[in-house]
Amino acid sequence: MKTYPLQSMTMAQAQQQQFKLVDIICRHFPGADFLSQGDLGLVPDLHQPRMTRRIEAVIAEFFGAESAAFVNGAGTGALRAGLAALVSPNSTLLVHNAPIYPTTKASIEQMGLRVVQADFNHTEQIVAAIQQYQPAASLVQHTRQKISDCYALQEVIDTLNQHNIPSLVDDNYAAMKVEQIGCQYGASLSTFSCFKLLGPQGVGIVAGKQAIIDNLRHSMYSGGCQIQGYQAMEALRGMVFAPVMHAIQAEVNDELVTRLNQGEVPQVKQAFLANAQSKVLLVEFHDPIAEKVLAVAHTFGALPYPVGAESKFEIPPLFYRISGTFRQTAPTLEQRMIRINPNRSGADTVVRILRESCRLKNDK
Repeated sequence: MKTYPLQSMTMAQAQQQQFKLVDIICRHFPGADFLSQGDLGLVPDLHQPRMTRRIEAVIAEFFGAESAAFVNGAGTGALRAGLAALVSPNSTLLVHNAPIYPTTKASIEQMGLRVVQADFNHTEQIVAAIQQYQPAASLVQHTRQKISDCYALQEVIDTLNQHNIPSLVDDNYAAMKVEQIGCQYGASLSTFSCFKLLGPQGVGIVAGKQAIIDNLRHSMYSGGCQIQGYQAMEALRGMVFAPVMHAIQAEVNDELVTRLNQGEVPQVKQAFLANAQSKVLLVEFHDPIAEKVLAVAHTFGALPYPVGAESKFEIPPLFYRISGTFRQTAPTLEQRMIRINPNRSGADTVVRILRESCRLKNDK
């Protein structure tokens, strides 16, 4: 089985991303300004907490965006807010011809958007769809929606820009793991969850064009829609540590692929990496034992379900079923394949749990 996972940052690249973010923080927060939890409420000249706006400026500079805004609702909320700011209800939206992430699909349906599809793996098909349907915008998922996906985000965005089609990139599961996100490639907007970057629950980010972000802010004018200063500060602190933590995880994933494909666990037919949606280890068994392995893996210390896909709460490795979009693409995989996210664990821990789970399954 051939997969095309995104290229994770190396440890050296991740360290440079951390250093870059901290340098930007130093220039925006002189002296003891950073040693604060932040303010609350609607500051008259900003209509949001002052600390929140300062941190939004840090994030915009880090990602090379004209502007950035915190929103409620984590990644789903960021996507929903981005769509609402970018296109009008009942507009035509161009998407990749793959299963749409369920919460994103709900947002699309709520706006009454007409969805048209093209195979983003072939840019000529994007051009053909634009010429045929004249979409108001395009939604592009940075990570993979199908195992066979291999499109380069830069090429997709370049194609859309050449035809003046605004783009919203779902950078969930990619931000702070790869060198650049959608807005850095020229997309109109990037959206992602801070919860997946060791930040607080329920906080998302939209980064991109100033005019669109201004439109987004106008739609969230009320006090209850604001991300408070302490929430913004917690999100920023998490982002500082996220690149290196994810680079360590990428190294563990690479080691696991090598060891499992060398036969350390006899029940494993093959192991490979895929973005499904987060970059994880997919383990295929010789026999249809996936469900039984998952039923016992938690007794050896594995997490049986995610909290927020690599959130600050997820320390032990996750042993879980393959993603919903992958199950829609190839339903038979569910009987013989699982996904493993090492989270903060090492390769030895993952191999031990997998070996013991397979052995216990056979004993039963």
